Amino acid sequence: MIAIVLIAMAAGAASALMFASIASGVLISLALFYLAPLPLMMAALGWGPLSAGIGGIAAASSLGIILGLPYCIAFVIMVALPAWWLGHLALLGRPIAPAVPAGNGAAPVAPDLEWYPVGRILLWIAVFALLTTITALLTLGTDAATITAAMHRGWQRILDLGEVSSTAETEQWVDALVTITPDTAAIWAITTLTISLWLAARITATSGRLHRPWPDLKSVALPPMTLAVLCAAIAFCFSGGLLAMLAQIVATALMMAYALSGFAVLHTLTLSSKSRAFWLGCSYAIVVVFVWPLLLMAILGLADAVFGIRQRYLRSRPPPLPVS
Repeated sequence: MIAIVLIAMAAGAASALMFASIASGVLISLALFYLAPLPLMMAALGWGPLSAGIGGIAAASSLGIILGLPYCIAFVIMVALPAWWLGHLALLGRPIAPAVPAGNGAAPVAPDLEWYPVGRILLWIAVFALLTTITALLTLGTDAATITAAMHRGWQRILDLGEVSSTAETEQWVDALVTITPDTAAIWAITTLTISLWLAARITATSGRLHRPWPDLKSVALPPMTLAVLCAAIAFCFSGGLLAMLAQIVATALMMAYALSGFAVLHTLTLSSKSRAFWLGCSYAIVVVFVWPLLLMAILGLADAVFGIRQRYLRSRPPPLPVS
């Protein structure tokens, strides 16, 4: 127990420092800020969710005492709660069959475990991204006009500092940035949470501390109900006001989740390709450089959810040759 508490304190201190680094204004602090859940996720996956919970409470309390209550609340919502809950879900399993007793007085054979589906974990990541994005927006105001005006003033100050010459050009940039800011924030939150969880799992697996087998990420699939929620969110986007703004964020977050599912589809469809690594590397590079191909990946994920592309492809593949 002492080791768990020490690991929790170290992870909490690292996460708190990474989170608070945003106050420095240095560019590298932005990356540290978004990767702040990583130490707590490592503690959760390697030493159990209790470790992440202890570290998160200690870190949030310290930030509240030193920097104030808003930092404490923001840390809990953006870092501590996602790290603890996602770590808990990643280690959640249930036995497929009861334990089989062994003969001659030996210990019973442990049953096989069914682990919490990775697709549902991805959906939870989208939920936490929505929670952080919507909470951040509601701190600006409680109606669409107030929130838009606050974002407009913020971007206006940033662009003024950048010494943009033309006022008309500045206004066009500000209007465009205000439009895409909520959606970009949701996409970035999902991306960073996913990367943090993947890195934490990789590090703990390499160190031998990951208490579950590595999942088959090619089989990641969102729950069927996600598609219905996405359709409802798209419909509410046309309602206007704050409801339309929130629905747009929900739709963007779910589309990003389907884009990540689309990458899993791409990994499956390239299984038979001899140059698989090249094509996958090119696909990731194009998405990172141009960003907009994420829409194509989301369409691929949606098509798989509707038509079962992966299942059809795997059924059509010839069986592997027997090993002599």
